[in-house]
Amino acid sequence: NLIEQTDPHVVAIFGADHIYRMNIRQMLDFHRQKRADATVAAIPVPKAQAKEFGVIEAAADGAILGFHEKRADAPAMPSDPQRVYASMGNYIFTTRVLLDELHADAAREDSAHDFGRDILPGMVGRAGLYAYDFQTNTIPGDPPDQPVYWRDVGTIDAYYQASMDLRAVRPELNLYNRNWPLRTAGYSDAPAKFTFDDEGRRGQAIDSIVAGGSILSGGMVKNSVLGRGVRVHAGAVVEDSVLFDNCDIARGARVRRAILDKNVHVPAGATIGYDLERDAVHHHVTESGIVVVEGNRSRVEVCSLQW
Repeated sequence: NLIEQTDPHVVAIFGADHIYRMNIRQMLDFHRQKRADATVAAIPVPKAQAKEFGVIEAAADGAILGFHEKRADAPAMPSDPQRVYASMGNYIFTTRVLLDELHADAAREDSAHDFGRDILPGMVGRAGLYAYDFQTNTIPGDPPDQPVYWRDVGTIDAYYQASMDLRAVRPELNLYNRNWPLRTAGYSDAPAKFTFDDEGRRGQAIDSIVAGGSILSGGMVKNSVLGRGVRVHAGAVVEDSVLFDNCDIARGARVRRAILDKNVHVPAGATIGYDLERDAVHHHVTESGIVVVEGNRSRVEVCSLQW
């Protein structure tokens, strides 16, 4: 109803479980130049990874010839036999076409009502479908030879790795490009603070991102991403981890290769990530060994103690 009421010329539909930067205007220009009914953003990936993605089969001019869901033998790109076009799950539709397809799909009892599985494949051969090569998308302020960055974070391990990418010395996804700032919620937190400079009680963060309002009160943080209002107390160590807002790491506690949800409190002397068998009793442990500590209450105590 909202689309029909506002009656826009085009509708952009973008997935919410991917990490990337895109100048959407360039994709929109491509859509208009091709006079397309629908345009699908695609990123080249090695052919060996075809079984991990929905793959687009396209002609040299970008016209979509078919969709292949997670098949090792999916067709290669027309310009590169070693790579395939992976669908990014980002679409631009001409509004009239989108509404017609949605109404038609809603009437189908055998449809899962999914864009990538039902609606777009059903349009092949009878509508103007085009693949937009995300590799051609440029961001002001980025070096011309910088490769595009796109990560599907539909799994915990993928989310963890994307978070680690951000804190790298030379991150593939640069958050510090002043010509292309990332717009986010505005907060009035105080700046992050690092206190004490004694042996065994030195507040410092190395190769890490620390959000406002956080205080490293004699604690050590390495290779990690800390949200707002995190407190790391004297003698505590956080390594290779992602801590959401308002986590509290007490004196002498140690956290390694973990994701801590909001408001998690790690008691003094406790460890997370050092004994995965024990951690799995109380928390979720991924296939790659990342410990996930849930924080669905106002304050959470973890139980994996090691004195």
